[in-house]
Amino acid sequence: MSQLDLTPSGIELWGGIEGTVNRVGDLFHSQLARNGHDVRTGDIERCIALGIRALRYPLLWERVAPDDPCCLDWRQTDASLAVMQRSAVRVIAGLLHHGSGPAYTSLVDPRFPEKFACYARMVASRYPWIDHYTPINEPLTTARFSGLYGLWYPHARDARVFWTALSNQCRATVLAMREIRSVNAQAKLVQTEDLGRTYSTRTLAYQAKFNNQLRWLAWDLLAGRVSSSHFLWRWLTQKCGASERDIEWFAENPCPPDIVGVNYYVTSDRFLDESLARYPTRFHGGNHHHRYADIEAARSVAEPTGGLRERLDEAWQRYRRPLAVTEIHIDATRDDHLRWIAETWQAANAARDAGADVRAYTIWALFGSLDWNCLLTACHGYYEPGAFDVRGAVPRETAVAGAMRELAAGSAPSHPLLVSPGWWHRDDRFFCPPVPAARAGVARRRVRPRAEARPILISGANGTLGRAFARICARRGLAYRLLDRREMDIADEASTAQAIALHRPWAIVNASGYVRIDEAETEIDRCHRENVLGPEVLAAACARSGLPLVVYSSDMVFDGRRDTPYTETHETGPLNVYGRSKADAEAHVLARHRDVLVVRTSSFFGPWDEGNFVARLLRALGEGRAFHAASDVTVSPTYVPHLVDASLDLLIDGEKGIWHLTNEEALTWSVFAEIAADRARLQTGLVNACLHDDLPWTAPRPVYSALKTERSRVMPGLDRALDQYFREREVA
Repeated sequence: MSQLDLTPSGIELWGGIEGTVNRVGDLFHSQLARNGHDVRTGDIERCIALGIRALRYPLLWERVAPDDPCCLDWRQTDASLAVMQRSAVRVIAGLLHHGSGPAYTSLVDPRFPEKFACYARMVASRYPWIDHYTPINEPLTTARFSGLYGLWYPHARDARVFWTALSNQCRATVLAMREIRSVNAQAKLVQTEDLGRTYSTRTLAYQAKFNNQLRWLAWDLLAGRVSSSHFLWRWLTQKCGASERDIEWFAENPCPPDIVGVNYYVTSDRFLDESLARYPTRFHGGNHHHRYADIEAARSVAEPTGGLRERLDEAWQRYRRPLAVTEIHIDATRDDHLRWIAETWQAANAARDAGADVRAYTIWALFGSLDWNCLLTACHGYYEPGAFDVRGAVPRETAVAGAMRELAAGSAPSHPLLVSPGWWHRDDRFFCPPVPAARAGVARRRVRPRAEARPILISGANGTLGRAFARICARRGLAYRLLDRREMDIADEASTAQAIALHRPWAIVNASGYVRIDEAETEIDRCHRENVLGPEVLAAACARSGLPLVVYSSDMVFDGRRDTPYTETHETGPLNVYGRSKADAEAHVLARHRDVLVVRTSSFFGPWDEGNFVARLLRALGEGRAFHAASDVTVSPTYVPHLVDASLDLLIDGEKGIWHLTNEEALTWSVFAEIAADRARLQTGLVNACLHDDLPWTAPRPVYSALKTERSRVMPGLDRALDQYFREREVA
């Protein structure tokens, strides 16, 4: 096999596009359709610009020939691959990704291997220049989900169906590579599989041993290594119904991977424990001998496992073939996503330095993924961004894209937040009392001391938003300093400069300000000092220090003459003193500092503030009192924790300029009150819908101030916001 070109670090950077087409019942769920790649232009150029050397690209059977094996639609793949062919980026073609094929076949179809091989030959004939293939991604994982766990078609919980699905996929891979190599003799097999390890108590060591042998089975079959001496031989022949002849076929037709593709997630390593009472019931399971909890090791074991470094060492020792890390993703906040990348990149390099032939490292799901939190069994719209966030008109680069450019240049990611540990190392990660490492069979490792992290400086210690920032920064493991006016008066240049010099932040969030809309009509000077002068002074200080800044504005900057939501580009026209102060502040900070993120938002509600609209509503209705709410004023309610999380993500991404952040539902105050009351199972009849002129408001308000974004929708909808609000209140 030819040596892959290497970056200065010795490891190539690859990328991958999540393309799963899985079947649930008679429904096919396509990631490419849902993330917009199917119809969006420019995606390949975006990937190439990140500095990758290879792209795992989906040329999926179900997409090209969905209804008839003889009726193929190559239009989308032709367009994308034409760009790839002109570039220096290698294509790693994926032909089936967690699917069971088009509707005219399935994983349990006896003719599945031959049908798939026929498709593979057509791909190779059309694109003979492609020389790297992953015909079927994670065949073992797909067989487990489809044949053992009942999640995907054919929804079986039967070892025999598992074996049929696995052997069909592995046989299809062998036949497919045979057809591909008849067109391109130099074609290489990059065979991927999830490579977690199972840990356990002593009682369940037998089950852990079985799991740890099973994880190799797809690779072992392809390499022709399964014989009567294999650990799983008896299980395959007696429990799974595999005939000796079926297994021996693989030994007679070996197709070992040219590159062993290791997929590794923070949840890949598992822990088994028979002490069920220690764990939430959702983790309870068992076998024919024991009931036990099967839980992520990161959520249960006091010490970290060996992680990716150890998994790569194991794969190298077992196969002595080139390795690539082919999927690295985490469903997490942006900061933890970056920490996971930095840690796994370091692990891949450490394994290579120790002698394992690690060739590449892949950032997976460049355009994100949808509904993997429910293992693609339903379409809830739960989106996890990748290097790009596709929720806007054009894919928006996230901080992951910046990290990829650093990796492509051969250096590790350098963001200041990486000094802090990811959630899988923090003390609040456990779903149960942590299990000692010795009981779990995990070797204790020396933990290197971490440097002190530079904080985010947050003004507004006495306000709702400032306190929410502090709480959520702590939850996300972000170092912060929450300051009141005595510690940093943002309207005073000396005070601001002193606080910056003392705390050495990497970013500043201005969560302070004058918020009393009615009183502002008579306290004009005070409102101006806090809302205009303060942000302007702070922006100038941040510009001098090279610090990104987040400031908050309001829907009150608009005049309310529209009847559809305002976007970032609409002209301002405030009706009251408070609104004018916010509009003036926007103009001043944008003029003072090019790296300022101005967030316009609206109508706060949150679980940690008893003075907000929803909290006052629930208190009144709970006491049997009527609650008055305007029926002629339309707003966009905003859940504060969602606002803070989105603001932090945008800050980390390096976004700037004006953004509208709300839960993007335009409704009147009275309708919002009725919805919230109904969710709380309180009497909606106590909500008194009235005109705003009947309320004790002094300052004029826009009758329509709903906001939406034309940049990228980074916050969930109001339904999810209310769901989380009531969950958080219950916890509180």
